Amino acid sequence: MITLYEYPQCTTCRKGKKYLSGSGIDFTAHDMVKNPPGADTLKGIIEQSDYSVDDFFNKRGKKFKDLGLKETLDDMTLDEKLELLSSDGMLIKRPLLVTDDTVVLGFKEEAYEAAVR
Repeated sequence: MITLYEYPQCTTCRKGKKYLSGSGIDFTAHDMVKNPPGADTLKGIIEQSDYSVDDFFNKRGKKFKDLGLKETLDDMTLDEKLELLSSDGMLIKRPLLVTDDTVVLGFKEEAYEAAVR
């Protein structure tokens, strides 16, 4: 099963969705802003990935900056980070592609091709 966690207004998310649709890949799109993944779901995704929990933060986003997370993220526990990510989908780097055995943050065509083939 392939899930694309997205923010529909995000142009990078649209590119990822267009790539999957254009490649005939069966996937489920999940609006991460309207319905952010829960802390347990995020923990499982992070454990499945080659990324650290900090990589999942949308560090260029307005919400990240407004909350001053650049200064406080290093002092937070894993559980605190997971709760924060699950509380607001705008904090999660996007798009987030999750397959049965890989996770891709952002959109790079080569990474998507490797993940879904």
